Amino acid sequence: MSTEALATGALSAAPVAPWAAPGTPLKPSAGVALRGVLQRELKLALRRKSEWLSAVFFLVLVAAMFPLAIGPEPATLRLIGPGVLWVAALLSSMLSLGRLFEADHQDGSLEQMALSAAPLSWVVAAKLLAHWLVSGLPLVLLAPLLGVQFGLGWEALGMLTLSLLIGTPVLSLLGSIGAALTLGVRGSGVLQSLLLLPLYVPVLVFGTGAVDAQMRGLGAEAHVSVLLALLCGSAAFSPWACAAALRLALE
Repeated sequence: MSTEALATGALSAAPVAPWAAPGTPLKPSAGVALRGVLQRELKLALRRKSEWLSAVFFLVLVAAMFPLAIGPEPATLRLIGPGVLWVAALLSSMLSLGRLFEADHQDGSLEQMALSAAPLSWVVAAKLLAHWLVSGLPLVLLAPLLGVQFGLGWEALGMLTLSLLIGTPVLSLLGSIGAALTLGVRGSGVLQSLLLLPLYVPVLVFGTGAVDAQMRGLGAEAHVSVLLALLCGSAAFSPWACAAALRLALE
């Protein structure tokens, strides 16, 4: 089925993978499945620019409003800058979680993904990679520019970028579990926040701690190591947990 047909909600009678092009084998390899889902998600994201641009605008607005509210004192801005940018990135990431599986659930594409020959965990992994490329990577690229207005030095800006580069995928991976568990539930946005904010706290603490340690000259290796451990653990666990939660939501 083509991507255009999926975008309009058209479904085929046979349980063929939604990303599959004509001639694709019924039992695709992991590489074929991941590449097909990734291409599909990126194409759909380009058609729904407002969905991921809203997260970017939110980050920019929060980062711009805090200096106006706190005042122009350079020492104060440098002190709060890493925390403000990390909290803004965390909340921006949560804005896009509600749409991670909702559209596919409404048009029936999610059921076809679950019935396809490719394991659902592979499909989820590809969707999460596309979600981070669209909603997480722009936050990482914008963070150094926004950090300048807080008076952060080059070393602090570099560590801020590195911590976000490692931490934002963790936010997407953990957030996908909450999005899958609350799929189709009334008031899912509030429930997602209650489920995810406690899980996000370690990422926030070690992400801001890495920048603060770098600014104080204490070395941020320990904080970065913990962030890498969280990334490895969530990458190994989240796709399978999310796939199990999606199957429960489809029953």
